[in-house]
Amino acid sequence: MAAMTGIRDTTRYMTGFGSEFATEALAGALPVGRNSPQRCAYGLYAEQFSGTAFTAPRHANRRSWLYRIRPAVAHGTFAPLADDPFADAEPASPSPNQLRWDPLPLPATPTDFVAGLVPVAMTGSPEAQSGCAILLYAANRSMRDRYFYSADGEWLVVPELGALIIDTELGRIEIEPREIAVIPRGLRFRVTLAGDAARGFVCENYGAPFKLPDLGPIGSNGLANARDFLVPRARYEDLEGSFELVAKFMGRLWHAPIDHSPLDVVAWHGNNVPYAYDLRRFNVIGSISYDHPDPSIFLVLHAPSDTPGTSNVDFVIFPPRWLVMQDTFRPPWFHRNVASEYLGLVHGAYDAKAAGFVPGGASLHLCMSGHGPDASTFEKAVAADTGKPAFVGDTMAFMFESRTVLKPTRHALTGRPALQADYRDCWRGIDKRFDPERP
Repeated sequence: MAAMTGIRDTTRYMTGFGSEFATEALAGALPVGRNSPQRCAYGLYAEQFSGTAFTAPRHANRRSWLYRIRPAVAHGTFAPLADDPFADAEPASPSPNQLRWDPLPLPATPTDFVAGLVPVAMTGSPEAQSGCAILLYAANRSMRDRYFYSADGEWLVVPELGALIIDTELGRIEIEPREIAVIPRGLRFRVTLAGDAARGFVCENYGAPFKLPDLGPIGSNGLANARDFLVPRARYEDLEGSFELVAKFMGRLWHAPIDHSPLDVVAWHGNNVPYAYDLRRFNVIGSISYDHPDPSIFLVLHAPSDTPGTSNVDFVIFPPRWLVMQDTFRPPWFHRNVASEYLGLVHGAYDAKAAGFVPGGASLHLCMSGHGPDASTFEKAVAADTGKPAFVGDTMAFMFESRTVLKPTRHALTGRPALQADYRDCWRGIDKRFDPERP
């Protein structure tokens, strides 16, 4: 095996969501004035990496040009992966019942990021390029001599426990809990654990790529700012040996032998790129007079659908913030929604639940299934002095929300993580309060 060479800028990033970037790990590796010259510098190959149709409007078109040691076609024949965690990922018949899960246990045997994936819910299909899948991961070993990509959708990775080092074809991204990474559909990568173990959530977006939402009446500032999104610089590996390339294609895992590291891109330019974002930089917008605004004010990333005003999937967070609304029920109110909501907790406590919802845990409320604060949270909220501000501090929750019904997998209903059989008990103490004699 050859030594690793050409390592550059392991912790530096370029900033700005949706921008065109250009970066090279060797001076002169990027061609000037043309994308595919007859002969590339250093004997490199030119390869286009397209994330949208060639004819997509310019503002929505995503593509990058890669200048690499070997083209991506250089690998062996794919065959089904024997230990495929997606083999039993068929969705069960959904019910209107509210669901909540305990955190996924950490593995007892050596398990890397790919082997530790657990599908818990899905909607739509990769074939239709609509919908999404929600996955969990739990790992206690770095990926060794194997690389991975998903042809089914882009991956939004949300760590809950342990930091990750994600080496991609376009460079390195390092994230920890309360940070996220987005990896484009088809981009090859390897996950190294920064500590002994790691656990978290993944949203695999089958539809249009995530983008920043329009701000509308909010104006030009607020929510997630484009300058806070980080894109890696070029960083390549020139390694030869016996490796495994794992692909997720049409809902199943395949693997092929490859005799070199596919992370061999010496230079690249474009906008179809991986990126990272620190959720603690989110600029929260909220009410300063009365009423609890809709959760759309917490929208970080938005994958639009073909219907204006509705999403294929949204990524929403509930970060630390001040609550100052007067004469208002401050926690999330009771509600029913046309969308399906998968709510996960990354850190601390969630302000609408008093017990049973811990970091690494999650809930799923489907279309028009009622949900809201538990009984003890309700009683505390109606007795609170709303003439005083309150700081919701030690928290970071998120939500994957889709306009279509998220169908839990059979495994998620019967295996790991453990489904909480007593979840509905949290609303049991909500009694009749109606008194026609008391205005």
